[in-house]
Amino acid sequence: MEVKFMSQSGSRILETLSFEVQEEQEGIRLDQFLSLVYPDFSRSYHQRLIEEGYVLLEGFEVRKPSKKLKVGQKVTLLVPEPEPLDVLPEDIPLHTLYEDEHLLVIIKPCGLVVHPSPGYTSGTLVNSLLYHVKNLSSIGGVERPGIVHRLDKNTMGLMVVAKTDLAHRNLTEQFKERRVEKFYRALVKGLPDWDYKLVDAPIGRHAVDRKRFAIKEEGKPARSEVWVLERFQRQEISLLKVKIHTGRTHQIRVHLSSLGLPILGDTTYRFKRNSVDKRLLDAMDECHMLLSYHLAFEHPSEKVRLTFSIKDPEPFKNTLSLVKKLEEELS
Repeated sequence: MEVKFMSQSGSRILETLSFEVQEEQEGIRLDQFLSLVYPDFSRSYHQRLIEEGYVLLEGFEVRKPSKKLKVGQKVTLLVPEPEPLDVLPEDIPLHTLYEDEHLLVIIKPCGLVVHPSPGYTSGTLVNSLLYHVKNLSSIGGVERPGIVHRLDKNTMGLMVVAKTDLAHRNLTEQFKERRVEKFYRALVKGLPDWDYKLVDAPIGRHAVDRKRFAIKEEGKPARSEVWVLERFQRQEISLLKVKIHTGRTHQIRVHLSSLGLPILGDTTYRFKRNSVDKRLLDAMDECHMLLSYHLAFEHPSEKVRLTFSIKDPEPFKNTLSLVKKLEEELS
């Protein structure tokens, strides 16, 4: 990654990111704002960056994490070179559906970061795997042992983890060749006037906000199929099923947002918190209402097809139930 310049503390700056405070973010703390727009770092790490002068407000250093923001203000984050990570086993609950000597299939809960990064050196899925699983593939290195693919922090659902290098290479190849079948369920804001839609639109990094992605002609091919399962007319909310044929970063979030159907809870991609009943916000508990509920692939050793499907976990289950209850109340 290109080095932009040096910070006053002497650390190399790897990337400079700029964000604009939106209407629904009026009055929130600076550290809270950064946690929302740049969730790759923990809030405590953002606080540290602010205090060390890596955050600018309207071009000036602001070393106060509790600083309240106003609409339209520009916040600049100087991303410093990461410190070496010491990844240790941690007794974090691991929901395992299947396990053999080659791999395991788990249900990742909302809020759990998949692998360590600056500010998330502990409390990740990798920390949990190191504690509960005797052997993991080494291809991902010290920071990502066994990790073949990932889900965003606030997305929940099925993941496969490799225990051997052979399994890791085989599964990676299956993902690359699009032989892995992945289905998602999503609660979105909006009422599509169609029952089925094929979205074939390339995705690349956003021109201004480098932590976001967008549909771009020069981006990488991305293909999603979308079905409407149910419409809640009075709340203008829909339940969708999505099948992805490619695994681009933020693919479903970008594609659905481009259709005018932002995922509930996903403020990064156009969801407005004031667009739904406050009781739904409480039920979602800062999670995106996006669930990886179906995963199928060929076993890397046995060469048989493995298929896994799960029922809605929390908070997806409770949020959907509440949507149905509110719809009845509004009838």
